[in-house]
Amino acid sequence: MSTSSPEAVKKLLENMQTDLRSLSMECKKKFPPVKEAAESGIVKIKTIAARNSDILATLKENSSEVVQPFLMGCGTKEPKITQLCLAAIQRLMSHEVVSEAAAGNIINMLWQLMENGLEELKLLQTVLVLLTTNTVVHDQVLSKAIVLCFRLHFTKDNITNNTAAATVRQVVTVVFERMVAEDERFKDIVDQPPPVQGNTNRRSVSTLRPSAKDAYMLFQDLCQLVNADAPYWLVGMTEMTRTFGLELLESVLNDFPRVFLQHQEFSFLLKERVCPLVIKLFSPNIKFRQGNSSAASPAPVEKPYFPICMRLLRVVSVLIKHFYSLLVTECEIFLSLLVKFLDGEKPQWLRAVAVESVHRLCVQPHLLRSFCLSYDMKQHSTKVFRDIVNALGSFIQSLFIVLNTGNPAATNTSTGGSGAQGAAQGAAQGGPGAGGQGGSLTTQAAFEYRGTWIPLMTVSVQGSAKATYLEMLDKVEPPSIPEGYAMSVAFSALLDLVRGITSMIERALAKEEEEAVHREANPDQNTQLEPGAHLVWEEMVSACWCGLLAALSLLLDASTDETATESILKAELTVAALCGRLGLVTPRDAFITAICKASLPPHYALTVLSSNTANLNKAYSIQGQSVQIISSSSESHQQVVAVGQPLSVQPQGTVVLTAKNIQCMRTLLNLAHCHGVVLGTSWQLVLATLQHLVWILGLKPGVGGALKPGRAVEGPSTVLTTAVMTDLPVISNILSRLFESSQYLDDVSLHHLINALCSLSLEAVEMAYGNNKEPSLFAVAKLLETGLVNMNRIEILWRPLTGHLLEVCQHPNARMREWGAEAVTSLIKAGLAYKHNPPLAQNQRLQLLLLNPLKELSNVLHADIRQKQLESVLQILQSQGDSLGPGWPLVLGVIGAIRNDQGESLIRTAFQCLQLVVTDFLPTMPCAGLQIVVDVAGSFGLQNQELNISLTSIGLLWNISDYFFQRGEAITQELEREEAALQKQAQEKGEPLNRPFHPAPPFDCLWLCLYAKLGQLCVDPRPAVRKSAGQTMFSTIAAHGTLLQQPTWHIVVWKVLFHLLDCVRKSSTTADKEKIESGGGNILIHHSRDTAEKQWAETWVLTLAGVARIFNTRRYLLQQLGDYFKAWEVLLDHIQSAALSKNSEVSLAALKSFQEILQIATPVKDSAMPTDALAAMGVPPVLIDPLSAPGPGRPLLRSDSMLERLTSYNGAELQAPPPGEESALEDAALWWSAWNTWYRTGTDSTRPPSGGTGTDRPSFVPSQPFLTALVQIFPALYQHIKTGFSMEDLRKLGVILHGAVSIPISSDASPFILPSYTEAVLTSLQEAVLTALDVLQKAICVGPENLQVMYPAIFEQLLLFVEFSCKPPQYGKMETKHVANAKYNQAEWVALNYVPFAERSLEVVVDLYHKTACHKAVINEKVLQNIIKTLRMPLGLKYGCPSESTWKLAVSSLLKVLSTGLPVARQHASSRKFDTMWPELANAFKDFLFTKSTPPDNVSIQEFQKNEAIDVEVVQLISTEILPFAIFIPKDFVGQIMAMLNKGSIHSQSSSFTEAEVDVRMREEFSKVCFETLLQFSFSNKVSTPQEGYISRMALSVLLKRSQDVLRRYVDDERLSGRCPLPSGQRMKLDCQLLRQQVTEIIFVLKAISTLMDSLKKTQPENVDGTTWAQVIALYPTLVECITCSSSEVSSALKEAMGPFKDFMQPPVSRVQNGES
Repeated sequence: MSTSSPEAVKKLLENMQTDLRSLSMECKKKFPPVKEAAESGIVKIKTIAARNSDILATLKENSSEVVQPFLMGCGTKEPKITQLCLAAIQRLMSHEVVSEAAAGNIINMLWQLMENGLEELKLLQTVLVLLTTNTVVHDQVLSKAIVLCFRLHFTKDNITNNTAAATVRQVVTVVFERMVAEDERFKDIVDQPPPVQGNTNRRSVSTLRPSAKDAYMLFQDLCQLVNADAPYWLVGMTEMTRTFGLELLESVLNDFPRVFLQHQEFSFLLKERVCPLVIKLFSPNIKFRQGNSSAASPAPVEKPYFPICMRLLRVVSVLIKHFYSLLVTECEIFLSLLVKFLDGEKPQWLRAVAVESVHRLCVQPHLLRSFCLSYDMKQHSTKVFRDIVNALGSFIQSLFIVLNTGNPAATNTSTGGSGAQGAAQGAAQGGPGAGGQGGSLTTQAAFEYRGTWIPLMTVSVQGSAKATYLEMLDKVEPPSIPEGYAMSVAFSALLDLVRGITSMIERALAKEEEEAVHREANPDQNTQLEPGAHLVWEEMVSACWCGLLAALSLLLDASTDETATESILKAELTVAALCGRLGLVTPRDAFITAICKASLPPHYALTVLSSNTANLNKAYSIQGQSVQIISSSSESHQQVVAVGQPLSVQPQGTVVLTAKNIQCMRTLLNLAHCHGVVLGTSWQLVLATLQHLVWILGLKPGVGGALKPGRAVEGPSTVLTTAVMTDLPVISNILSRLFESSQYLDDVSLHHLINALCSLSLEAVEMAYGNNKEPSLFAVAKLLETGLVNMNRIEILWRPLTGHLLEVCQHPNARMREWGAEAVTSLIKAGLAYKHNPPLAQNQRLQLLLLNPLKELSNVLHADIRQKQLESVLQILQSQGDSLGPGWPLVLGVIGAIRNDQGESLIRTAFQCLQLVVTDFLPTMPCAGLQIVVDVAGSFGLQNQELNISLTSIGLLWNISDYFFQRGEAITQELEREEAALQKQAQEKGEPLNRPFHPAPPFDCLWLCLYAKLGQLCVDPRPAVRKSAGQTMFSTIAAHGTLLQQPTWHIVVWKVLFHLLDCVRKSSTTADKEKIESGGGNILIHHSRDTAEKQWAETWVLTLAGVARIFNTRRYLLQQLGDYFKAWEVLLDHIQSAALSKNSEVSLAALKSFQEILQIATPVKDSAMPTDALAAMGVPPVLIDPLSAPGPGRPLLRSDSMLERLTSYNGAELQAPPPGEESALEDAALWWSAWNTWYRTGTDSTRPPSGGTGTDRPSFVPSQPFLTALVQIFPALYQHIKTGFSMEDLRKLGVILHGAVSIPISSDASPFILPSYTEAVLTSLQEAVLTALDVLQKAICVGPENLQVMYPAIFEQLLLFVEFSCKPPQYGKMETKHVANAKYNQAEWVALNYVPFAERSLEVVVDLYHKTACHKAVINEKVLQNIIKTLRMPLGLKYGCPSESTWKLAVSSLLKVLSTGLPVARQHASSRKFDTMWPELANAFKDFLFTKSTPPDNVSIQEFQKNEAIDVEVVQLISTEILPFAIFIPKDFVGQIMAMLNKGSIHSQSSSFTEAEVDVRMREEFSKVCFETLLQFSFSNKVSTPQEGYISRMALSVLLKRSQDVLRRYVDDERLSGRCPLPSGQRMKLDCQLLRQQVTEIIFVLKAISTLMDSLKKTQPENVDGTTWAQVIALYPTLVECITCSSSEVSSALKEAMGPFKDFMQPPVSRVQNGES
């Protein structure tokens, strides 16, 4: 109910009347005037009530009268009355019905009561009511009322004192509230106050309104009173305390700051009165030094007085808080003082209250910002803000140090400090008691540093500065400060300072960002930012960070409490983040370094951090303050949670991690996670530290780069407590999340992160060099993680990321490499699998970018990396193979980047990839990649690590060729499109199109690349590969060659086939002849392949055969190429060089190829012989002549020579001959070219080795099969060249045939080639030679006349072969053993058994001679003479012939030839063409009939008789075919024949006969026939010429003389032996032998004599010469002498010889008549 409502008014009136009645009653007896006044008062009230509608206003007007009775009542000084009156007065006041005058009266009355000391509390109450209920009291009245309260404050009564103090406070407040209300009322009336005059008399301030004036006067006097000066306004003050005055000043300043800020008069008071006063009162505190003045100093003012000092600080706090803007200079002084009070030399309590004051400032960030603006940022000004922070830091440091020095103040730490509050607080905080240094210490939060232990108390709620000692207004004595209190406050102050500043700046930055966004959205609205805001923030941070860092690092190091540590770390983290946002790199790095150092074990050597700290200490010394950034020292009082290995190059001992380290680590993770954007270059620090921690904790990277707890590889050096074990998964999770969150970083920050990881990784790489320790994989793993989460913008970080990882892949440490490769390949796979926008298929550049590192890995030499690379290629193929598109060349490049030094498994993996490509992906691949596939498959064929792969890859090439064949059309179209595009590009650039085999069509080029690759494989060092490649290549060309265009065939022939032949030939000729022991493993190598040379031989064979087959099958196609003839010649050249190879396999195969290409010719009809063809074309014979005419000078025909001559001759008319003729022409040229090749091959292969003795083994001797094949080619070849075959050619042929037959064979081969010696069989070579001659002979026979001149040459050739029977041919100077004597196991050369060959040749000769004896050429060339001459040798050797059959055949052949030839010879006697033949014949007879060789011992009698019969046959031939025709025969020859017959008639037998055989062995029959023939012709009646007679006589004479000699010698020997004594056994044996020979001889002579006698009997006597008779008769005495001989055989022979003499005892008549003649 309000005081002005009718009910309230009614109540008031009733109450007043009641009060007056009561007063009247009380004063009735003692104080009648009062009673009367009361009663009149009642009347007055009633009247007022009756007459006035506004009762209260009327009451107020009449209040002086209404109040009067009560005032009088108070004047009675009676307690009861006084109380009643005061109560009534108060009721009036409360209804605001007291006028100014009344109020003055009331105050005066109250003053009297006060002076009388009555009802003091009631008085105070009344004054309070009066002043609070209305504003009527002003000026002097007011001052009096206030003085009254002051006076009551200083009474003796404690209750009164306190009540008065409270009343004073309230009254002072009321005064100022009135002023505020007054200002509010007049706020709309803007009056210009005149400037404040500098008048010293401040009693009246005319410009102020009433209430303001009161307030002014009051405040001014308060200052006066505190300054111990007389008040101007508060007249009547008797005493006053400074403490109370300061409290009042503080409350006014604190509660009514606007008054001072809005009114200049009041501002003036502040500046002129309050500030000087404060500074003056501070002086004892400033000057005082603890320990300098003794406690009993007589000047107490000079000693700091706690109550005043504390209140001054409160005032200062208020001044700074509210009037900083007015009192900039003064505040600078106050703040400097405040900083000084923190000094270690000041009393503990002073430092405590000072630190509390500082705390109050620290919770006001805006104030701090103002300091910074006003002082720190002004030149030549104290850096106040910086000093405050540094002072706090120094203060904290000093606490650790001072406490340690044993300062007396430090010992005063008992919990029983002065005053209950201190005690309670100490107890509540669990502070140590007087002796309570017990075990409970560890549980309390505290700081401990180098042995100093400081407990930590809860001093205030975060963000508010609740002071303890600044509030101790009741304390007079300085309180004792509990241990740790100052530290706790300072700690809170620091944290609040950090929190305040950072949140203020963060809010401003956030707002700024919002506005920036808003501006972007609404560019037309132009919002202005506060200029220079950033500068202030940067200055604030720059000013405070050093001090903060020093203090926080020290506290962090000393903290033993998890919560405190957390707070410190949070502070460091927020400052670091803020610095980052403001771009202050150095402080940011400094704070991060601090956190990093705290995360690591003490004294842990980490270069990044050490260098950083050194820089800080250098660059940021703090002016005037020695603030050190303290390095970690806490070795004790921390719970150890992990023991691990430090990450360092040199192995060191273990290091320990404490719970605090882990806590710091989590902060670090938090920092990186939440503030990664602002970390910039400090990522380096953060990551380096994390890397070391991760290492010590033994976290190892797992799939995708996430770290998992793993046992340390180096052994059980990592020990983790269960506490940290449970933490590890969390830490590893946070670590992963940290890098996952990199996806939210902007590009620049992301680059910083990547760069930091890269340089960290580089360090790890450096460290891992040269030792096999497990490397730190942290950086690599995290690079991987970062890359994987940033796939959406992978382009911007791909190059630095993969560039670095590729370097890691090169590292010698296997584990390091392995992870580098894991990272690169994972990133590539992820990159290819990621759904990019636009997709990779449309973003070729990105795809190539992603695949490029895969290619780069090929340059790494380490096998494990290549393995990883290839495995990932396999995975990429399996997952993304279909969509690789333009990436194929890169992928194929990787697959194909194999080298021989890489080991099998790598090559195997790469090959798997290739197989996958060939089997699955050829159709999806762009055709441009097909050539690369071919190259890659080829390179697998060429690798030498794994033979099976080489062979399989050749199979792949076959598959690829099949694919080309099937998809030919599609591939052609696509390739041609590409070609056109490339052509266009090349033209634009003005360059020629550069691709292999250009200008062949692109599809053909593909084939050519395939062939080229196979060609390379055909000359691989490994025989199996060569073989497989060769077969594949020729099969491919055979199967798919039809696809190629004609010009391409040209390239195939020249660049592929002939090139291959060249290479193979070169390799074969230079191959090693060393024996290869085994083929790897336990595989045995067949002796035919046990040297490289033999293995190459196989290749050469295959290749040559392949090329020859192509020439055969594709003949018609190839012939259409312009230079077919040239190619044919080159092929023949290859065949020739192969045929002349020293390897029998190659040479033989070459001949087979030769045979193959010879079968290819179109058969030419006889009519279409070249000559006719040319004639038909109108070419004159002159041109044709060299080709067809026989003769030695025919040139070798070259393609250009003949065809060109033809063409040039006919000029325009002969553009090209009709197909038939042209081919005939061509054919002739081809055949002659082939003949020349055959001839050169034959010549070179059969030419005997030159020089050297027989002992030198020749370098090479052609084998029999080779020679056979060579000779067998001739007949076929001859069919095509016979028309032009000349004598010269025949001669060449002969040389070759002769050479071929002469070649011996090796003894180890002989069992396979030779028949056993006893069999007379021809070798196939000999058969072939004879066949060749036979073909020739038949051709000559049916050929034209002019061919027959060749007969003699053929005879000559055959006769040479005949000679072999007795005189095997020599092959150079080689020594050959006869085949019978050769030992098979010795490497000797064995001459063949030439006998059968010679004999067959002889038969051919006889046969041929039989046919051709009458040919002119045969006669002219003295063929018969040559035959006889040749036969002389076997005839002469007779038994000396290697084979008995030889001389027998020779004889029979001679007889046959003579039977044919002698008539011819006689026929041509006149032409003298046979003259030279006769002496040869004579010699032949002589050599045969009187051979120097003796028959072998083992010849049986039957044999001997047969042989003798042959001799007889010869003599008979002489008697039938020669002697009868002596007239046609030269005389010398006849004479020679007679001499021979003569000799034969008395021929002695062989000396080796036994006696029993003597009569048989003496060739009696032969002698007889000779004799008979001789005698027949000697004594024939038909002596035509004297010469003949002479021959006969001479013969007889010789015969007789010889008989005489033999007989005489025999008689002499007989006589001698009769006289001799008996000889010894040996002598006897010898004699017997000699005797037997003599006996045999004498018997023969005697038989001859008897034969002669028989002949003489038969002969006409006139035919016998006289001397002959004389010689015959002279024999008689000698015969008689022989009668005494002892041999019965001789006796019987003698008997036969002497018998016929009886017919000559009487000389005939004619003898006597002619005796004298």
